Amino acid sequence: MQNAPIGGIHGGTSAKAAIPIINGRRDPELANALQKVSPQAQAKAKATAQDFEAMFLNSMFSQMTSGLQGEGPFGNTPGTGVWRSMLTEQYSKSFAKAGGVGISNDVYRTLILQQAKQAGRAS
Repeated sequence: MQNAPIGGIHGGTSAKAAIPIINGRRDPELANALQKVSPQAQAKAKATAQDFEAMFLNSMFSQMTSGLQGEGPFGNTPGTGVWRSMLTEQYSKSFAKAGGVGISNDVYRTLILQQAKQAGRAS
């Protein structure tokens, strides 16, 4: 069986059969933690990590376009402020869903490790 990459956060793999790869490296600690966390919790952690990255990217895109002047869709006319905020929000969600810049991988890993640690305490 092939190793399951987390590159775009492909969680929920059979942790016993494959060691996940995060940021180009095998992560046996994450593989162990995935065994202790339910698939539902893994999916929720994946969505949360992706949402966090989308929020970060939205903030970044908003800053990139805040100083634009002039006419047109990125200018500073009265209606473009609302339109631009909606556009940057959709851009950020799209970027995060496509794999983003890698923030969600680390957030996902951290969430899973924390949940596995809590599950170990409860046992």
